[in-house]
Amino acid sequence: MRHVAARPLAATQRRPRRALWALCVTQITSWGILYYAFPVLSPEIAAETGWSTRVTTGAFSAALVVSALTGVLVGRVIDRRGPRALMTTGSILGSLSLVLVAGAQTPLAFFAGWVLAGVAMAATFYQPAFAALTRWWAPDHVRALTLVTLAGGLASTVFAPLTAALADHLSWRGTYMVLAVVLAGITIPTHAMALKATWPAATVLPGTASGAASDIARSRRFRMLAVALTLSAFSVYAVIVALVPLLVERGFSLGDAAWVLGLGGAGQTLGRLLYTGLARRTGPTTRLTTLIALSGLATASFAVFPGPFPLLVVLSVAAGMIRGNLTLVQATAVADRWGTEHYGRLSGLLGVLPSCASALAPFGGAALAAALGGYPHLFALLAAVAACAALAAVLSK
Repeated sequence: MRHVAARPLAATQRRPRRALWALCVTQITSWGILYYAFPVLSPEIAAETGWSTRVTTGAFSAALVVSALTGVLVGRVIDRRGPRALMTTGSILGSLSLVLVAGAQTPLAFFAGWVLAGVAMAATFYQPAFAALTRWWAPDHVRALTLVTLAGGLASTVFAPLTAALADHLSWRGTYMVLAVVLAGITIPTHAMALKATWPAATVLPGTASGAASDIARSRRFRMLAVALTLSAFSVYAVIVALVPLLVERGFSLGDAAWVLGLGGAGQTLGRLLYTGLARRTGPTTRLTTLIALSGLATASFAVFPGPFPLLVVLSVAAGMIRGNLTLVQATAVADRWGTEHYGRLSGLLGVLPSCASALAPFGGAALAAALGGYPHLFALLAAVAACAALAAVLSK
């Protein structure tokens, strides 16, 4: 009896609730300012500076690529030392990067600011938060990850309108300066003070295979998992960006198209609420394969059905629910298969190609739509890409 009673106590001691709630707050703030503020300010940036949208969006995409590549190093640091110093430093770099962006007078300086922002994203976005909560909360980490992603889903809801309100009274440069202060004021002290919990030793979950991180990364199982997530990421993010042009091309107003896209975001939050039950009833490979296949089916439906409007809303909500679950599938992919022993490093490696694919998807999708002769053909191709991703998921077993 003594041994049985000691195990819940140890688990409770390593689950710092203050850190969980703190990460919810900092994920909303970091995503809202470093990511979602840019789409709101992008038109004004191009208009005021005279730089083309290719320059401005290219700088932002460069940040996402840098974030993906930096994620490998971030994972290693998290595994060894925990999240506190890393995420606090990331918050400092994020605030400085926005100051550089706001003061940029040339495209080169603008790019430099966003490259630094990419490093900050890697150190403050989902990956380090997921790594921290997976180590602290395993094997019951799914609930913690779900809560953080639910909070992160509110980032655009909070900061897109706030950014627009600031831009009504300030220039885009002034808006970014204010947001830099907000980012620093909220995330730096929160990361520094709330992530003090003892960093526990890594564990290998029952039924999972352990081994050297390099051996796991070279395994067929890991490579096929990376292929599945990369193809799926390209398909999913290309659909998000191309959905409004698809509907406008089919005769819907911009307002109606925006509603369809926005309600998909609500579906994403709803889908995450259902993930815990899904995880209890399915294995990792079955779960991944099924969700990717359903994503492809939703994408194909957009290609086939031009309307009516209520049907498109239903399809968008369903696609959003699938996207919400896919985020959590990727967050738990390493721990579900190999435990927490090398979670940070392996999740960093696993996220490189999918993150690059999602960063390049807006450009790739637009280019493919032009080459294929329209957005319905693009959606058909993206459905085929999702089918290939589902096949790769099956082979990752």
